[in-house]
Amino acid sequence: MSWWAIDVRTSPARREWLSAWLVARTGQAVEEREDGTLVTFAPDEGAADALIAELGEAAGEPAVAERRPLETVDWTTRWRDGLGARRFGRLVVVPSWVAEPSDPAAATVVLDPETAFGSGEHGSTRSALVLLERWVRPGDLVLDFGSGSGILAIAAVKLGASRAIGIETDPEANVVAVRNASRNEVRDQVEFLDGDAGDLAPLLGPADLLLSNILRSVNAQLLPAIVRSLRPGGVAIFAGMEQAEAPLFCPLLGTAGLSVLDEQRDGGWWSVAARRE
Repeated sequence: MSWWAIDVRTSPARREWLSAWLVARTGQAVEEREDGTLVTFAPDEGAADALIAELGEAAGEPAVAERRPLETVDWTTRWRDGLGARRFGRLVVVPSWVAEPSDPAAATVVLDPETAFGSGEHGSTRSALVLLERWVRPGDLVLDFGSGSGILAIAAVKLGASRAIGIETDPEANVVAVRNASRNEVRDQVEFLDGDAGDLAPLLGPADLLLSNILRSVNAQLLPAIVRSLRPGGVAIFAGMEQAEAPLFCPLLGTAGLSVLDEQRDGGWWSVAARRE
């Protein structure tokens, strides 16, 4: 199947309405470019022509639409292009299809995220890895909320934690995470559980270090469970939030009994480490 892109231009006053109409009509996400052009997609040329014709009737005012074919790409492997080893202090994250760097002093994680989140290429994961490298201590028990590919839990053990437990709502992601733990020969120290972190984590602690690389709203909702899951003096690392969300989230930490220790920013994303008082 060869997909087609449809570029649509209309007046600023109609842009929001038209974007919503395109989403409802196609079931596809709509990209809005800096010049105001809306971009949607169709599975073939006939569907693209039909959408343009229907758009002309529905828009209610002139809208310029042009279609263009997209390159046929196998996205199950294309996302790997250009990815290489990344270093975070003592830690090196290496894709499984890239030669492992020869650095005996480094804590190396060899990773294939497959369909799970967490390759080390996203700003939220990178900033979480930076803080993890700074704050994990030898012998720590680590809990990882929204563990995805397992990258943070595996990295924690590679950096000296005695045990790490990932909690994930997507059981398919846990299958990937287990494979990555085996690839890194830490399967006996890392465990991945299916379920709600808010329910499971208090039963697994008290943890020395807790990682929560999720949305701000979910991080806020989980704060009571996170505090219950940490030992006094334990450290929680929160990620998955944009820089603009920092002023909204930081006050919640103090209210929950957590004091800010460290922050990290990366590509518009923000992470914070906080200690339980």
